[in-house]
Amino acid sequence: MTFGKGCHLHLIDGSAFIFRAYHALPPLTRKSDGLPIGAVSGFCNMLQRYVENNSGPDAATHVAVIFDKGSHTFRNDMYDLYKANREAMPEDLRPQIPLTRTATEAFNIACKELEGFEADDIIATLAHQARDAGGRVTIVSSDKDLMQLVGDGVEMLDPMKNRRIDRDGVIEKFGVGPEHVVDVQALAGDSVDNVPGAPGIGIKTAALLINEFGSLEALLDRADEIKQPKRREVLQQHRAQIELSKRLVQLDCDMELDFTLDDLEIRDPDPDKLLAFLAEMEFRTLTKRISAALGVEAPVMRDTDPAGAAPMGETAEQGAPTPAAIPFPKTYEHVSDMAALDRWIALIRDRGLVAVDTETTSLDEMRADLVGISLCVEAGSACYIPLGHKAGAADDLFGSDALAEGQLPMADVLAALKPVLEDESILKIGQNMKYDAKILARNGIKVAPIDDTMLMSYALNAGLHGHGMDTLSERYLGHAPIPIKPLLGSGKAAITFDRVPIDEAVTYAAEDADITLRLWQLFRPQLSTSRVTAVYETLERPLVPVLAQMEMAGVKVDRDTLSRMSNAFAQKMAGLEAEIHELAGETFNVGSPKQLGEILFDKMGLEGGKKGKTGAYATGADVLEDLATMHDLPARVLDWRQLSKLKSTYTDALQDHINPETGRVHTSYMQTGANTGRLSSTDPNLQNIPVRSEEGRRIREAFVAPQGRVLVSLDYSQIELRILAHIAGIDALKQAFREGQDIHAMTASEMFDVPMDQMTPDIRRRAKAINFGVIYGISGFGLARNLRIPRAEAQGFIDRYFERFPGIRDYMDATKTFAREHGYVQTLFGRKIHTPDINAKGPTAGFAQRAAINAPIQGTAADIIRRAMIRMPDAIKGQPATMLLQVHDELIFEVDEGAADHLIETARDIMQGACEPVLKLDVPLIVDAGRGANWAEAH
Repeated sequence: MTFGKGCHLHLIDGSAFIFRAYHALPPLTRKSDGLPIGAVSGFCNMLQRYVENNSGPDAATHVAVIFDKGSHTFRNDMYDLYKANREAMPEDLRPQIPLTRTATEAFNIACKELEGFEADDIIATLAHQARDAGGRVTIVSSDKDLMQLVGDGVEMLDPMKNRRIDRDGVIEKFGVGPEHVVDVQALAGDSVDNVPGAPGIGIKTAALLINEFGSLEALLDRADEIKQPKRREVLQQHRAQIELSKRLVQLDCDMELDFTLDDLEIRDPDPDKLLAFLAEMEFRTLTKRISAALGVEAPVMRDTDPAGAAPMGETAEQGAPTPAAIPFPKTYEHVSDMAALDRWIALIRDRGLVAVDTETTSLDEMRADLVGISLCVEAGSACYIPLGHKAGAADDLFGSDALAEGQLPMADVLAALKPVLEDESILKIGQNMKYDAKILARNGIKVAPIDDTMLMSYALNAGLHGHGMDTLSERYLGHAPIPIKPLLGSGKAAITFDRVPIDEAVTYAAEDADITLRLWQLFRPQLSTSRVTAVYETLERPLVPVLAQMEMAGVKVDRDTLSRMSNAFAQKMAGLEAEIHELAGETFNVGSPKQLGEILFDKMGLEGGKKGKTGAYATGADVLEDLATMHDLPARVLDWRQLSKLKSTYTDALQDHINPETGRVHTSYMQTGANTGRLSSTDPNLQNIPVRSEEGRRIREAFVAPQGRVLVSLDYSQIELRILAHIAGIDALKQAFREGQDIHAMTASEMFDVPMDQMTPDIRRRAKAINFGVIYGISGFGLARNLRIPRAEAQGFIDRYFERFPGIRDYMDATKTFAREHGYVQTLFGRKIHTPDINAKGPTAGFAQRAAINAPIQGTAADIIRRAMIRMPDAIKGQPATMLLQVHDELIFEVDEGAADHLIETARDIMQGACEPVLKLDVPLIVDAGRGANWAEAH
């Protein structure tokens, strides 16, 4: 059939299907070889349902499943930070991705992807082609970025809600029609894809501005007409960034494709091919169902257990693990009188434990208001105590902020619960208990002792999957929790939990406590059988109150200093722009990769210009770094980009994070943020403030101590190299550390046969790059770029390094062998980091091997500073000092000026002795200390 009028094209967002399948189902492995196949199973079920339901007047005549191919696209060439903050793909999902492509082809559905472009661009091009040919298009996706395509015969179908999205739906979401979606997105930015946008402007404000001025271009040209000074300044100062953002969110609707719409015509599946694939995956139930639908005999599948039945733990429908069979009965009570509350308190005292969860108005614990508390003492029996629900709905014109009926006075409830929540003989169980503990602490209750199901899962399953409650419930209980989004809504219509009707809140909130208790009952005995009890009991659980105290203390940030820096950065950027324009011989938009590429390669004729699919030259950081060795202009652009990032990410954004009540910034630490045990920091992230450039280091000047106090920084010196020397048994390195030698100079002397007294800075720099590079599995290519030397020369350095220190190669080989045999690696303190991809093929294998080699080293370093942090509060008790921040190998304290020496002595002793008595390293741990009025002076 030639595509034209009367044809209906369905474009399925393949990545959305994959991730929905992955997160909706518990893990499943192929019985014969342990290959993860849970996402493939869910994906196949969705394709089968799609095929079965594709009938009637709205049926597709043409269909394709569109995938992303690789993570680097032309947008990364425009902006090297594009999608830079996305979490790494789950390790057990990675090997399933190519199988979903094979599954699509097995169903005889067109499967399309294109290197250098996102699936959204392919969808955009096909949608335009189909519309121009007179056909209809339905985009099966819930991706808001695709809403710019809606209209003139193109609609979306949100498969999560089974809701069709037309022009009115787009206006409901963005406040503008599809033709202006990219304008709004360019202003509002996108934290998920790391699109910068205009600082401080959200969707609602962006829509108002676009509706008022008609377009983004008109708005930027007429920004001086805006009355609000701050908004006007943002648009004027960030014009280049906003224009870049529009290019990032604008979909490419005119790609060159190597196939036509006619190639996407619906085709019946080939029974032999489809069933052979399903049998290979060992999907017994789905194989039987599809065989029956196709009217053919199901293939004989090999037995994977003596009875030849379905693989152990597989259910009839979705291949869920055995816990899915656990029934989920529930009785949830709305506690609205003190007699009922007293009855629950008696139950808690009788059981000696309780699962606790709080509902609040915000994810920011330092600003959130307590709305209610849920309790559970027995699986299936839980209650919710509403405390702050409002009588009027958020959109009720005549509503009020008066409390809704059916709630007890908050003071009375907290007074009644305080004794049991603080009782040392009663265990309080939570999921991410640090959040609830901080909320309750702000309301006068110090919760102790605690257990945390999120941290139990982390100790058991680091590297296998995430540890959020929804994920854990679906994977291990076979139960999908009630989602929060339908209760709160999204976008401009979103409400806070205090506006949720109490009857709906009871079911949602009580279920959270119920699920938490069930997870605790499942995980608690597994800690012992998996031999990670010590990790949980000595490294994870005791760190919770320490981090909570640090987060609540916060660090003082001087807004005036940030503002002055922001202005200075803006002036310096303007000066750099002038220099760049002078070097170029003309003015152009420095923030435009396209214009920059034309200047560098067309006008100036520099070598190495490569055009991407859009016809624009690549001007990413790697390209400019290479060109910077030949010409000043690209070096100046790199400086300009760095300043632009510092300004938008730190000096501007940090001001918004200053708590108005405390005048301090309160970051949140995530214990489960990295597989290795390293902490991560969010809202704001204070662990990635750049320190390599002078401007980056200046950011730390804004972190200050109050009058009469100073900041103290204590930092482990080269801790990962010391751990490597111990683990790999490198005598030369161990001796150098014991003698306090310059380790990089010693390495250079060993490698290059240069006596120590003849060492040059360049030779030492090369040895330093190799020392740290080896820990992270650096390649010859990576080292060549770091040192700006030929790749062959860099590879020669690495080969010589392993010749001089053969123990390192032995350690690497032994670690990879252990990981292949056991599926995990361990730190020196017993932390397990799972390596599900270690036996994979292709590029995935190399990544998994490097991660496995590095994990015991980085993980041991993380465990050591954890041990120090846990001991620190008791050690400094009585001193006028507070521990404020942890930045990987560094701890920052605030202390009275006259007590700094005493604190340094105490804290250094704790940090240097943190391994003992569990472990005695072959090398000493050395801690450097500094102090100052601000963080920059102290570090």
